[in-house]
Amino acid sequence: MTQTSLSGNSDSFNFSALVKDVKVVLILKLTGLLLVYLVKVFLARWMGKTEYGIYEYVISWSLLLAIPAGLGFPSTVLRLISEYRVKQDWARLGGIIRGSLLLTILASIFLCLVSTALILLLDHYYSFAYTKPLLIGIWLVPLQALVQLFLETARGMKDFTLAYAPSLVISPILLLSGGLFFLQRNHALRSITTIEMAMVMLAIALSFQLWLLWGKLNREVEQTTPIYNYQEWIRIALVLLLQAGFTEILNQTDIVMVGSVIGAEDAGIYSAAVKTAQWVAFALQTVNIVVAPAFTTLYLQGDRQELQKLVFKVTVWIFWFSLAVGTILIIFAQPVMGLFGSDFVAAHWQLKILVLGRVVDSLCGSVGTLLIMTGYQNKMVFITGYAALINIILNAVLIPIFGSIGAAIATSLTIAMWNVWVGLVVIKNLGIYPSVFYGFLGRKGNRALDSSPGNNSSN
Repeated sequence: MTQTSLSGNSDSFNFSALVKDVKVVLILKLTGLLLVYLVKVFLARWMGKTEYGIYEYVISWSLLLAIPAGLGFPSTVLRLISEYRVKQDWARLGGIIRGSLLLTILASIFLCLVSTALILLLDHYYSFAYTKPLLIGIWLVPLQALVQLFLETARGMKDFTLAYAPSLVISPILLLSGGLFFLQRNHALRSITTIEMAMVMLAIALSFQLWLLWGKLNREVEQTTPIYNYQEWIRIALVLLLQAGFTEILNQTDIVMVGSVIGAEDAGIYSAAVKTAQWVAFALQTVNIVVAPAFTTLYLQGDRQELQKLVFKVTVWIFWFSLAVGTILIIFAQPVMGLFGSDFVAAHWQLKILVLGRVVDSLCGSVGTLLIMTGYQNKMVFITGYAALINIILNAVLIPIFGSIGAAIATSLTIAMWNVWVGLVVIKNLGIYPSVFYGFLGRKGNRALDSSPGNNSSN
């Protein structure tokens, strides 16, 4: 593990250390993304578009429901662990780790029981087609919630390898190996079998991660009686839960609505285009993982000049990578989608439209992370909530008219609108110019800071 750019014992910012951290996360994310992509390609080929579509439909629901099951604690844990490490408040640090784990498990089980009852009720009155896969797949929700909790806990402990390797590397390898085993044994791979296999493999990866995480906690944290400050934690978590929920709605609405309005086959094909377009956002997601604490540190220190320089640098990094990947995907859209199978080539236009939306995302830089990490999470929740509502409306209008192409248009328009809106709020409240266009101005952009309207208030 590299020396972190923001250590637990210092508020100083080290740009060279941040670059090293980015490289570590880049390797992990790239490896994980390649593995996840290979898993999707092979599963699509082994299962066929119908069975694969059912599998993706269930996975999308499990990811969506994992957000409320987590109660907002993943983001809360990341923020508070970093704070408690700086203050050396080991009692509350131990409390937040144990308390968040307990509450997440209890909330997940409760949500699964309620969801099971609703699925059975729906099937009783309407003979729901996806009843059996959903009844099994709903129990992925606790595992998906724990994935995010363990990931953010490890990030808070400054261990990026422990944060990402289990879910992005170990779990996909196990799933791919299991899929190959069942394919050779049964000469077919059904959606229900794959869902059950995904549950087992994810549980194995999470158990390994928890074992390592607990060992790290015992080594690095002074052993003391935990303090459980549930009232404060829940107050923080509720706001961040809303933000996470709205974000996940933005990420999953198009796939879920394509599956509900058109059918599982189209959902599976469209999902492949969505996952492929996410390659464009790879640099943005990777940089945000490492740079988020730096935004907080520089903002609290009142060093707006250094914060603007950091924003310039990371935005330019993000833009060039995203532009290169986006150009390649647009030019080679058909052969890339053909990797999933001949039936998936038809989604090449969906891929092109989604890529354009992701390129706009890169133009605006880390606006969302910048707003949240500087204390404007309430404004962020407001914007993301409206964007989620607009996204649902656009999908509801465009999917019946244009099919899955309408879903791609709705999603890309929403991404563009969200980025512009958040970017304007960043400029107004922070006086920081996040767009890549300001980054290209270089020193001119820095001189603009002297007359910018930013302030240090938080909401």
